[in-house]
Amino acid sequence: MIEPEPVKAAPQLWRRIGEEVSERLDYEPARFLRRRTVRPKYVRRGDLDAAPVIAKLPDCLLERSMVAPGLLAHIIVSKYCDHMPLYRQESIYWSRHRVWLPRQTLAEWVGLGAHWLRLIYRQIRQEALDGGYVQIDETPVRYLEPGNGKTKLGYLWTYGAPRRDVVFHWETSRAAGCLDNIIPAGFSGTLQCDGYAGYTAFAKGRGKSILLAGCMAHVRRKFCEAKDQSPKVAGWLLRQFQHLYAIEENLRRSRAGPALRQAVRAGQSRMVIERIHRALLRLKARHRFLPRSLMGSAIDHALAQWPSLLIYLDDGRLEIDNNLIENAIRPTAVGKKNWLFIGEARAGERGAILYTIIENCRRRGIDPYAYLKDVFTRLPSMNNRQIHTLTPKAWARERLAAAASLQAVA
Repeated sequence: MIEPEPVKAAPQLWRRIGEEVSERLDYEPARFLRRRTVRPKYVRRGDLDAAPVIAKLPDCLLERSMVAPGLLAHIIVSKYCDHMPLYRQESIYWSRHRVWLPRQTLAEWVGLGAHWLRLIYRQIRQEALDGGYVQIDETPVRYLEPGNGKTKLGYLWTYGAPRRDVVFHWETSRAAGCLDNIIPAGFSGTLQCDGYAGYTAFAKGRGKSILLAGCMAHVRRKFCEAKDQSPKVAGWLLRQFQHLYAIEENLRRSRAGPALRQAVRAGQSRMVIERIHRALLRLKARHRFLPRSLMGSAIDHALAQWPSLLIYLDDGRLEIDNNLIENAIRPTAVGKKNWLFIGEARAGERGAILYTIIENCRRRGIDPYAYLKDVFTRLPSMNNRQIHTLTPKAWARERLAAAASLQAVA
């Protein structure tokens, strides 16, 4: 509070009639805290032979480790949410705070965090597959091959359903067999994906239990690439795709349910798709474009995927494309530009766990630091039957219920 100089000189002459308040946003840099736990020892008076008593040390993530939940949460969020490699964190902690935390120590702590979160990860994975509809995609990530210092190509497979949790899964290849480790044998439903042949091979191996739905965005993208080569044809086709997406946008804006989405698509989208199909068949029959040209390749790809592109018309749960799962992958692409490759194949599994936690916090509008700090504090004293209460979905629901309770009391 700032008092005027005349008032300071003779306050008895002045009467306060109000105030003006101005605010500015400021920031205080992060700081390290040393938390000491003191446990006094006692012996019973007059009984010198009795063993001393001391309070039990509170449960913690790892005995004889200096890392506390808040620091571990900060390290993980910095790497997997803010894309800050561990070597940069090491430099920042020393140069700005004079706290020496070697990169190897930070890596061990990240591994510790992933180990503690593994059960929550499995719970998220189970819930993500419960609905019978899964979108899936994969992105390459380089990892360090032991021994010779060279890198190899691994893959982060990402899957989930709209308005549900998303899961990252690490594999060292892109083979169709990797999908057996992702989609359990008992799964029955729709798998929405791009035109990668591995998905087709996987679905054939599962018989009729899996239906493959296509991605309209991947098909549309190829015609965008051919626009400079064939502007008139590509422009007309892209306008038709635009009509399809306008219908989806209207459905999304009106918050239409599955039944209404299916009805609108049957009445509006199907005629547009049939118009596109007839045009593609005519272009193919006239041999106007060479098969290896951009437009010829786009036409062949669209016709090969056509049966799978129709599936969303008859199921209102399905999206028109795979864009939602692709958006979940994007943060990993930003991270790759900073850390270039991961340390080893096992680090890919840890990364899959931590990316899953961070991405689901982001989807639900949760501060990942607050979530991780709370979870790391509570996990050591919990049992396996309580794990389902610690997923980001359950954690957000708990916070909303607590806030509503406080508001009702107020």
